[in-house]
Amino acid sequence: MNLRERKINSKTIFDGKIVKLEVDGVELPDGSRAVRECVRHSGGAAVLLVHDNKVLLVKQFRYLYGKEIYEIPAGKLNEGEDGAVAAERELEEETGYRSRLVPLLDLYPSVGYTDEIIHIYYAESYKFVGQKLDEGEFLNCEFVALDKVLEMIDRGEICDAKTVAAIYKYVLKQK
Repeated sequence: MNLRERKINSKTIFDGKIVKLEVDGVELPDGSRAVRECVRHSGGAAVLLVHDNKVLLVKQFRYLYGKEIYEIPAGKLNEGEDGAVAAERELEEETGYRSRLVPLLDLYPSVGYTDEIIHIYYAESYKFVGQKLDEGEFLNCEFVALDKVLEMIDRGEICDAKTVAAIYKYVLKQK
């Protein structure tokens, strides 16, 4: 069975700095019609850095959740930017580390309403060159033992999708 939906029309509702909201009319495989609310996003990049079995995490206040969140270093891609370039930039800005990166996985954080793709990399070699936070960016960096990170995920203390996916992918690759 063909599952493809065909766009009939599209209307931009909001075009912001981070996301664009579009409402698309689509034709479904059976010929009927539906509406899709689409959050367009340029994508993101993230880096998993593990040193002496400790994971480099950043902790920052995330307004929409109203609390501090542990996550791996990450940031938004500039329009048309390569994921690896963005990952290198974000790692250095947020943590002060410069690294040679290898692809770990691509993550689709919420397939029901956004086209965002987060490109996640593993830091294979790295050196500290100094943190360069963006204006208005406030975060703390710390190395946390991998076992403790797994416990934090299990207890629901780390819920960030890209972080959980990167950690589990890393653990599976170690087997």
